[in-house]
Amino acid sequence: METGIATTPFGRRPMTLALLAAQNESHEIPEGKAVDKWQLYRWLCEGKSLVGIGDRSLAVLAGLLSFYPDNELSEENGLIVFPSNKQLSLRAHGMADTTLRRHLSALLDCGLILRRDSPNGKRYARKGGGGDLEDAFGFSLAPLLVRADEFQEAAERVQADNRALKLMRERITLYRRDISKLIEAAVEEDVPGDWGGLWRRFRAIVDTIPRRATVDDLEPFVAGLAAICEEVDKLLETHMNVENPDGNESHIGRQQSDSNTDSISEFEPALEKSGAPAEPRTREAEKPKGYPLGLVLKACPDVTEYALDGIASWRDLMATAAQVRGYLGVSPSAYADALEALGQENTAIVIACILQRATQISSAGGYLRVLTDKARAGEFSVGPMLMALLKTQGRSTAASTG
Repeated sequence: METGIATTPFGRRPMTLALLAAQNESHEIPEGKAVDKWQLYRWLCEGKSLVGIGDRSLAVLAGLLSFYPDNELSEENGLIVFPSNKQLSLRAHGMADTTLRRHLSALLDCGLILRRDSPNGKRYARKGGGGDLEDAFGFSLAPLLVRADEFQEAAERVQADNRALKLMRERITLYRRDISKLIEAAVEEDVPGDWGGLWRRFRAIVDTIPRRATVDDLEPFVAGLAAICEEVDKLLETHMNVENPDGNESHIGRQQSDSNTDSISEFEPALEKSGAPAEPRTREAEKPKGYPLGLVLKACPDVTEYALDGIASWRDLMATAAQVRGYLGVSPSAYADALEALGQENTAIVIACILQRATQISSAGGYLRVLTDKARAGEFSVGPMLMALLKTQGRSTAASTG
């Protein structure tokens, strides 16, 4: 229904080279190209900031698309719609006529539609003898079909930017939570350190984080919080190492006698049930840096109920955790991923923590996978989890004795 000859505007509207170029582009549609009109509209809604179109103009475009009889835009079905302003206003939620005209102009200026004016400026279609449309005058949707790939790319860019911003906001939230709770725990436990200074630096960053910002805007705030979190971790780590010097010394001799790393399969429940005689163990597993075994058992006392002969070493804890993961419904693949991302000792701590909170966690396997993904991204450490459970146990003990 569209011809290859340029059509000039009706009335006083002038013809321009830009309009001529837009019309020429609308005739360069690849043969057989078709796009779902509402999918294309969703792309435009998501990428509107890059396309340069507003919400109200998109509402008018939705009205125009609703007059297109087919779901797929294609050259074979024709690309002209010809509603009157009155009909279009009703489809655009009763938009006033002057407002409607303004947003139609915005759609034309953005190159989303083209005018194909009739001799008298009216919008109508002429049917042939067989009842098929022979010619039509109104608004051409050809630019939408020509630029469909551009609109899809714009939507994907906006989605990627929004996802990156969400991840950045999540990192800030994690840093805020971890720093706040760790400093609070350190003050309550009388851990040496300039906690007041760290808290003031922390609040100085947090109080200046903008409510609306881009990823680039938030990067300096994330870097500042990461630096404070690292200082807090070092202070707590130093304090814990000083509190438990014997544990470090006792492991040095055992590390010299056998430096091989224990395999993952050593802690799988299948081996526990196989009945095969266990080989003599020449050393105990090395404790995770900065977290004494006693602190873990104090925060997660329930795990001791699943140990065959109690938990006297890190090896006992890891073997018990390997057994417990089956009771919790954690799949072998999720457990193996956690071991790879967190290490054997930290995975045992996380399993013990999940067991301690089993009544509050609907899917232990799913929760472990989430923590594993965060650990791979550098957004998770076991310290805050342990401290939170330790405080919970402290409150429970105080309530029972009171």
